[in-house]
Amino acid sequence: MTATVSPTPGAAKAPAIPWGVLVGAVAAAAILFMPEPAGLSVAGQRMLAVLAFAVIVWLTEALDYAVSSVLIVALMAFMLGTAPSPKNPDVVLGTNGGLQMALAGFSNTALALVGAALFISVAMTASGLDKRIALRTLSTIGTGARRILLGAIVVTILLSFIVPSATARTACVVPIMAGIITAFGVDKRSVFAASIMMMIAQATSVWNVGILTSAAQNVLTIGFMRKSLGDAPSWMDWLLAGAPWSVLMSVALYVIARRLFPPEAERIQGGREAMKKALSELGPMSGKEWRVLLIALGLLCFWTTEKELHDFDTTSTTIVGLSLMLLPGIGVMTWKEVQTKVPWGTLVVFGVGISLGTALLDTKAAIWLADIAVRNLHLETLSPFGVFAALSAFLILIHLGFASATALTSAMIPILIAVLQRLGGDINVGGMTMLLGFVVSFGFILPVNAPQNMVCLGTETFTSKQFTKFGLWITAIGYAMLLLFALTWWNFLGLLTVTK
Repeated sequence: MTATVSPTPGAAKAPAIPWGVLVGAVAAAAILFMPEPAGLSVAGQRMLAVLAFAVIVWLTEALDYAVSSVLIVALMAFMLGTAPSPKNPDVVLGTNGGLQMALAGFSNTALALVGAALFISVAMTASGLDKRIALRTLSTIGTGARRILLGAIVVTILLSFIVPSATARTACVVPIMAGIITAFGVDKRSVFAASIMMMIAQATSVWNVGILTSAAQNVLTIGFMRKSLGDAPSWMDWLLAGAPWSVLMSVALYVIARRLFPPEAERIQGGREAMKKALSELGPMSGKEWRVLLIALGLLCFWTTEKELHDFDTTSTTIVGLSLMLLPGIGVMTWKEVQTKVPWGTLVVFGVGISLGTALLDTKAAIWLADIAVRNLHLETLSPFGVFAALSAFLILIHLGFASATALTSAMIPILIAVLQRLGGDINVGGMTMLLGFVVSFGFILPVNAPQNMVCLGTETFTSKQFTKFGLWITAIGYAMLLLFALTWWNFLGLLTVTK
């Protein structure tokens, strides 16, 4: 008779491998073992396998983004390292060479800009300047239902210029608005509270389009443009193209919110007194706040005058501003504060994202995919406007499966650049790439499509169904406005076609 062994009481089961990782591994293996496609190098085929794995893991959120990034580095190091070099097919690249390609993104200036931006966001929060700006703006605009909704948009716009992190901006404004809702005696499940919180999330996404330094995906797009095209738009070029769209979309946000979610009451009793109390509790501006404000305004001046009054690039000037904020005596924060408050995982994801996109370009895998897309979708038969309309619709649809615009940019923008280069003709590759970079910020429909959406959802003031209802309207109007701007303002700027 065979004795049965009972499990040890309290013994923990080993965590199962997430199904998304298994599906990604199967997809990668299928690409690796398929016959070598014509026109695609061994290194290129292996990069497509890594891309398939990364996209599936990101879509399914099977792993934390930082963890998946480390895994992608390991895959690139060994899969590229055992393949012939893209530059010299007679020589095996070696794991050291593969690792260099996997870590290339960490030497990109785009990563330095994102890192500096995250540090500056910490300084804004640590000094309390962002909270003061938000409260001062809201108290100036007023405390009626209409005015508070309008104030949420204006606060988001103002902070977009000086707080270079969408998540940080949202994390600043949300507690302030939640406090106002509570102080006014409004139920947090009211339609009024829901419209305010949804407005913060959607306005943040809208202004991620208008300002280059407002979102990491914009900086990543610029990095890929410099890599592939040798040039990229300045901070002011981006603002000139994107801000008019964001302004009109802000108006549309207000109108849609008022129509879909009319407040229970237009006048809120005790609103102004609650605002004054919140401001008085802050007291006068501290020395730290003044220094952060002066440095932020100085950076804004340098960003807006790049290529006009000087040749200092955005990344370099931002790092100078950061060094001043850390300098003893002048600075506003210590390194210990930075260590505990900066989301280091975001930097890891960003660096690996740049490496992934760069390797797709260097191994010509992106160009190979571009050839397939052009042939099968018959993009060569479309006008530049038609190409932009088709690729924009594709990005909006595929964003439904992504919880990170940075991940979407890493996977898609290098391929879209290659598509535009393959089409050639009178398409302005640089200009249209920037416009497609705008579309990457279309995370309007699902709460999981952007971190700021999830921050606002955490307030429990609205449901996912309400957010999607709001987001579908914004997406439809936003896409229509993309096409309108492509025919008018962006056409006038020469961003779709090469001016002859």
